[in-house]
Amino acid sequence: MHPEKQVLTNKHSHILRLVAWETTRRCNLSCVHCRAAAEDHDYPDELDTTASFKLLDQIREVGEPIIILTGGEPLLRPDIFDIAAYGTSIGLRMVMAPNGTLITRENALKMKASGIKRISISIDGATKESHDRFRGVEGAYDGALNGIARAKEAGIDFQINTVITQTNLKEIPSILALAESLGAVAHHIFLLVPTGRGKYIVDQEINAQEYEKTLNWFYDQREKTSLQLKATCAPHYYRILRQRAKEEGKKVNFDTHGLDAVTRGCLAGTGFCFISHVGRVQTCGFLDVTCGDIKKTHFKEVWENSEVFNRLRNIDNYEGKCGVCEYTRVCGGCRARAYEATGNYMAEEPLCTYQPGKR
Repeated sequence: MHPEKQVLTNKHSHILRLVAWETTRRCNLSCVHCRAAAEDHDYPDELDTTASFKLLDQIREVGEPIIILTGGEPLLRPDIFDIAAYGTSIGLRMVMAPNGTLITRENALKMKASGIKRISISIDGATKESHDRFRGVEGAYDGALNGIARAKEAGIDFQINTVITQTNLKEIPSILALAESLGAVAHHIFLLVPTGRGKYIVDQEINAQEYEKTLNWFYDQREKTSLQLKATCAPHYYRILRQRAKEEGKKVNFDTHGLDAVTRGCLAGTGFCFISHVGRVQTCGFLDVTCGDIKKTHFKEVWENSEVFNRLRNIDNYEGKCGVCEYTRVCGGCRARAYEATGNYMAEEPLCTYQPGKR
C-alpha cells in the first residue's frame, strides 16, 4: 500500500468527531449560497426540547464529538441555550454557528454560561457592500462585526468562515487580514457546493485550476499568520498539504499542522455527519441523501449501520480518478459535488486537476 494510504487506519476511519445539527431552518438572512434556502418563518416538525435532549444523549452514547449548533440561525430558537447547556452537562463540546447579527450582550453571556466553546461567523466579503450582497440583507456586515464585538466582550473565541466564489475570490487575502485584525482564532474557507440556492449561482463557482491555485495560496499563509487555517468542502487541500511538504523536503509535522495532519479531507460519513431540523441524518448538509431518521431510529444504529455511511467508509467503493488515487484516504474528494454533478456520490470529484498514479 502507498504510504499516503496509511495516514488514516481502518480502526479510526469512523470515529465520530463532528456533528453539525441544524437546530432550526429559520433564518433572518437570505444568503445566495444557502444549501437550505432558509427563510424567516417557522418550519414545522422541528425537534422540540425533549427530543433535542434525547438526540444529544444518543450522540453521547457513540462518542464525544464536537456538536455544531447551526441553522438557519440558531439564535432564533428560544431554547438554544438550554440545548447547549444540556450538551455541555453530558460531556459534549458545544460550539455554535450564528451569523452574528442577533448577538447581543445578553445572549453572548448566555452563550458563555451554557458552555459554548467557540462560535463561527461568516464574512464573505472584505467590504460592507460585497458581504451584504452575498448575505442578501443590507446591514449584515455591520451586524456580524457587532456580534463579534459582543462575543469578544463575553470571552468567547470566534472563527471567521468564508465561502469562496468567483465574486469574492480576489478578496480572500483581505478577509484573512480582517480576521486577524478582529482577533479571530481561526479562518476557515469553504469551497462552494452548488446545492440549495447555491445551484443558482453555479456560474460563480471557481474552476478546478482556480481551486488548486487558491488552496496552494492558503497553504502558503500557514507560516504568515497566527490564525488556525482550515479548508472545508475542499478535500484537495489535504493532498496539497502532503505534496507541498514533500516538495519542501519535510515530513508532515503533526505539531504544526495539527488536525490537518491527522484528519481527512472529506469527513462525510466517516468522522462527520449532519442532522437536519426534522431529524434526518445525512453524511453532510450538502449531500441530500437520507441515511436515517432519529425520530424513528436510534442515532447509534444510523451511525454504525447506515448503508450510505458504510459505503463511504470503504475506499474500494470510490470510482473514477478517486478510485485509483494514492491520496484517496487523505482527500476523499467532495462526495456532495460528485453527487450534484453525476447523481452518484461515489463518483470522482469533478473539480480536481490532479492525475493520480496507480494505487
